[in-house]
Amino acid sequence: MPIDAEKATSAPPVLTDVRWDEHDVRLYHLALGAGVPETDPRELRYTYEGHERGLRVLPTFGVVAGGTGGVGFQVFDLPGVDIDLADVLHGGQEITVHRPLPAAGRATATTRAAAVYDKGKAAVIVQESTLVGEDGEPLITQRNQVFVHGAGGFGGDRGPSGRLPAPDRAPDLVTEIPTLRQQALLYRLTGDRNPLHADPATARRAGHDRPVLHGLCTFGMAVKAVTDRLLDGDADAVAACRTRFAGVFFPGETLRLRVWETPDGFRLTATAADREDAPVLTDARITAR
Repeated sequence: MPIDAEKATSAPPVLTDVRWDEHDVRLYHLALGAGVPETDPRELRYTYEGHERGLRVLPTFGVVAGGTGGVGFQVFDLPGVDIDLADVLHGGQEITVHRPLPAAGRATATTRAAAVYDKGKAAVIVQESTLVGEDGEPLITQRNQVFVHGAGGFGGDRGPSGRLPAPDRAPDLVTEIPTLRQQALLYRLTGDRNPLHADPATARRAGHDRPVLHGLCTFGMAVKAVTDRLLDGDADAVAACRTRFAGVFFPGETLRLRVWETPDGFRLTATAADREDAPVLTDARITAR
């Protein structure tokens, strides 16, 4: 049995030392497409350490801080989790911001399996990771859902649906975000070196014509767009964000973002504009302080 739910959820957390500096932050923002146009002060706040207001840090950077391939995925080292990464799909991501991330820092990621749900043909591991600063206070807590194909059917709880549909009305904002053909090659430098995002042969084995863009890259692009257009570029104003990864997105395509302002935050969806609005991100929300 690839997953022992009781053993996984009762195991001690995995502790990981995480360090980052301004170079890592700038690289992450550039990998999201920041810096266009290159002389725009609103873009330089993400890419230039000499910006008059200092280098800003999007909260989604906390997922890749330290270049470990994704803070929170250390849960695969836990007892009771013996799976083939070829059977794994990143299903969703949620981030709670306790306080703004500094442009350079050191922290400890404390990661555990918060739950394992039985979806029938698949299992879902809910990983929870808190990034704790050197002062002992939390910076961010993230929860991600990992679908493991073929690991379900063990008689466990199916878990909550987690659906968060968009309002049944016209969006308040529609914007399109172009991407680079080499964007996945840039983003993988932040730490996620899964060959699915770079190697054509690996992509074909997974059923794709060519490498796909990281889901966390499209999510970061969406968070940046909402921050820039609806939060006056104040990355520190983001209190929480979440999404479900609904489909693949290819580097070089245009991401079409639809946003609704609601009492509980900004609801949003993202689609591939070049493929008849094929779903990319759904059940997404960004809340502000």
